[in-house]
Amino acid sequence: MKLKIILLSALIGNCIIASAQTNRTEKQKIAHQMQTSMVGELLKPWYPAAIDTADGGFLSAFTYDFKPTGNQDKMIVTQARHVWSNSKAAELFPDKKYYLEGARHGFEFLRDKLWDKQYGGFYTFTDKQGNPKQGGFAAKEAYGNSFAIYALAAYYQASGDTSALNLAKQGFWWLEKHAHDPVYKGYYQHMQIDGTPIMRDSTVKTTAETGYKDQNSSIHLLESFTELYGVWPDKLLKTRLAEMLLLVRDKITDSHGNLTLFFKPDWTPVSYRDSSLVVYKKHHSLDHISYGHNVETAYLMLEASHALGLENDSKTLQIGKKMVDDALEHGWDNKVGGFYDEGYYFKDKPGVTITEDTKNWWAQAEGLNTLLIMAARYPQDKHQYFNKLKTLWQYTQTYLIDHEHGDWYQGGLDKQPQYKMALKGQIWKGTYHTFRALMNCVMQLDPDKTPPSAPKQVKLVNGILKWQSSTDNKRVLGYNIYRDGKRIGFTPLNYFVVEKGSGLSVNAIDLAGNQSARVKV
Repeated sequence: MKLKIILLSALIGNCIIASAQTNRTEKQKIAHQMQTSMVGELLKPWYPAAIDTADGGFLSAFTYDFKPTGNQDKMIVTQARHVWSNSKAAELFPDKKYYLEGARHGFEFLRDKLWDKQYGGFYTFTDKQGNPKQGGFAAKEAYGNSFAIYALAAYYQASGDTSALNLAKQGFWWLEKHAHDPVYKGYYQHMQIDGTPIMRDSTVKTTAETGYKDQNSSIHLLESFTELYGVWPDKLLKTRLAEMLLLVRDKITDSHGNLTLFFKPDWTPVSYRDSSLVVYKKHHSLDHISYGHNVETAYLMLEASHALGLENDSKTLQIGKKMVDDALEHGWDNKVGGFYDEGYYFKDKPGVTITEDTKNWWAQAEGLNTLLIMAARYPQDKHQYFNKLKTLWQYTQTYLIDHEHGDWYQGGLDKQPQYKMALKGQIWKGTYHTFRALMNCVMQLDPDKTPPSAPKQVKLVNGILKWQSSTDNKRVLGYNIYRDGKRIGFTPLNYFVVEKGSGLSVNAIDLAGNQSARVKV
């Protein structure tokens, strides 16, 4: 009997090992598919073709088969996102020199054309040459400025160009001075050219967003502050990052796990649920469930929590899981997969009604990344996150990725076949969502757990901290600088300018976030 138990235990153990190996092989296969698509079907058609060699920055509009089209007006969001994508691609593929060159080229357009040298802050919208235009936007917006900060921090991380970091700091301080609300917290979204917040009055149409605070600018301020804090661990920045995390998690997210879209300045929700159906339909852009934003925000909150060093942040994880679960339970297509665009809780109907069953590209990209995060955290959960990930990836390959001309269609062809011939690029569509999602997914599916070597010969010479470069099995991202155990900076180079003093140390970090031991001066 004892021998049978031993044999059974051995058999079960072998089955577990075989299952784990099968699962690892499956993940590596998906990682390879995503990596191949990311490089050949996304980055390749965009770069360096999108670099505007005539007027600076990047071209915005491309036809379905990647021919430049239209007047090529430029928006801060699009331009900044291209800088971010090129910066990240430069870290992943350093042998492709045009990525870092493209990032620098885009940075110079942000610095020379989009930054307002008189009043500060970044213009929202310009013509192709960089001359400010209105174009239906406020002259300055927190949303656009947040993406500029996001891009500049990423470019500094990739290049070590301190002028980019300094401009990112200026952008943060400009928002602090003009857009931050010291009473109710958070940030005003719309501003006049001199940075004065635009307040809502009787002249503003009821359907307009003008004067409201909103979830979209809030979650991307959260994202940009996370990126900036990674390279500039400033005390005030950390305070604002924590403030935005709590606002998004505890105020903007409702009890169902859905983001409220718009608010009055005191964070009173804008809701039309008790209005007539006619009034609701007129204002639905201000009040609906956005499943794509829900799954994206779950990731952004967890990323911010990690950056803040919050250990065992169970509340953020719990609410993030609720956001994903609600999207799967109410906004997921159980037939072919994919997240629907919009839903709503009508007052006279039970449960959720799907009001837009289309599936835009960016929501599916964000879904891939967040489903993998939840699968790692909750491998046995009833929602079967990894199986949903596989379904969504299959859906993406079938209905979203253009395997002939490259990039993703604006929406799934199962619902919107007309998108097969629609623009591949426009001011709201570049590479940001798709590249970020695929990059993060590949890293999760085929993780690198090997830390880089520790820096050697660390020494302080005339106010410059120097060391011998570390090595890594893949690639060293850069170095964190500490004083008395507290992180004070980051650089991708092998030197860092510091104030004179004692207690300095350095460690290396790789692309996967693995860190070496710290080495003291």
